[in-house]
Amino acid sequence: MFESLKKKFADTSGKLRNKVEDEAKEENNVELIEESSEETFDQIEESEEVEGIPEDFDDAEEISEEDLDEMLDAALEEEAEEEEESEDEKASEEKSGRFRSLFKRDKKDDSKDDLKEVSEKSDEDLVEGSEDDASADAEEEEESLEESEDEVAEEETAEEEESKKSKRSLFRRKKKEESGDGSEEEAKDEDKKEKSGRFLSFIKEKSISEDDVEDILFELELGLLEADVAMDVSSVVVESVKNDLVGQKIKRSSDVEEYTYEALKKAVANIIDIEGKTMTELLEEKVAQGDPLVVMLVGINGTGKTTTIGKLSNYYIKKGYTPVIAASDTFRAGAIEQIQYHADNLGVKLIKHEKGSDPAAVAFDAVQHAKAKGKELVLIDTAGRMQTNTNLMDEMKKIRRVSKPDLVVFVGDALTGNDATEQARKFNEAIDIDGVILTKADADSKGGAALSVGYIIKKPIFFLGMGQSYDDIKEYDAQWMLEQIFS
Repeated sequence: MFESLKKKFADTSGKLRNKVEDEAKEENNVELIEESSEETFDQIEESEEVEGIPEDFDDAEEISEEDLDEMLDAALEEEAEEEEESEDEKASEEKSGRFRSLFKRDKKDDSKDDLKEVSEKSDEDLVEGSEDDASADAEEEEESLEESEDEVAEEETAEEEESKKSKRSLFRRKKKEESGDGSEEEAKDEDKKEKSGRFLSFIKEKSISEDDVEDILFELELGLLEADVAMDVSSVVVESVKNDLVGQKIKRSSDVEEYTYEALKKAVANIIDIEGKTMTELLEEKVAQGDPLVVMLVGINGTGKTTTIGKLSNYYIKKGYTPVIAASDTFRAGAIEQIQYHADNLGVKLIKHEKGSDPAAVAFDAVQHAKAKGKELVLIDTAGRMQTNTNLMDEMKKIRRVSKPDLVVFVGDALTGNDATEQARKFNEAIDIDGVILTKADADSKGGAALSVGYIIKKPIFFLGMGQSYDDIKEYDAQWMLEQIFS
């Protein structure tokens, strides 16, 4: 989901960083290119303390810098000696084993050859000769092993020196932080510098100017429009990001990406977080009052209203509620049979009349049935209609007057992008809808409809359709949406 939006936001962050870096180079404002070993630092950081260093850094404050170096050196030397002793023991065992094996093998081979000349040599000479040969080969093997060990030792010494430098740097920095010699900001900057890997540091602190962001944010706005984000929403996002970025002071180029990420996330969070109660909260309130929650679903043909009613029925059955369905789409051929199929599969009561009958009367009967039988939820299926069809829109208003629904919910197809947003706006103007359900959200790679529709009509999104089965429906969560977009 939202692959297009993710790419647009990532491109914006990268382009702005590159622009600021190029500008700093032109101004000769680049202090250095810092490159550090993330792996070495992370390995050290995973350890809570360096062996041989006092845990209480308050006590360490009284120790001089030279004493601290000596303590660290002593701890590292002791550790190195222990490792060296362990390696020597292993090497000695390997040599002894190899010598014994070599001696036995050579002795056996030589014995076979000497059997042919047993009349010329005694058994004693045979053993002495074998021992001499084996000893010579063992000496050569030992010399070869010593040479290999010398090479390995040189490499290990270099690695130990590098590790020692890293540990010394880490210990000194920690002591500085604890003793108060440097501010918290300096400590954080040092930590960030060692972890970042590669960045440009500026001699003079830079500020992000309006010229820096103008062209890049214009490209972002075009990219959002291409992702089916409504024009009004695109403008709001770009303006919010601009206000947050312009004037920001940066010490290094990596700060640009961090500030841009936070500005984009804040802008999108304000767009998708529409205040309003969820359908489940409203249902709980109605049940507490002893009345059913009446939900009327509207939208154009083919958006998935009937299937959504099946999903909602299944969703609330699993929560312990009993729904009833009103087949108020009495005009479309096969509509009653279609909703009957879902009702039978789920074991839900369906209220229906003959084809062509008054849809408002069907909705009214369903509400009365729910009240009489103590059922908590009424779901009214209506005929699909274009927002421009005046007669059908008037018929929908009549259903609302008669059934008095607690919620009128627009069902839109997320894949239609800006069309879904425009349809929701028109329905809201005609009948004052209370919220939105977006179907096929899982197949929407752009995400423009999900980002726009709630903000445009100022009404919450209740559910997202996420697949074909009855279980494939998700109650809308703005925080979850934000995580999906900025994952």
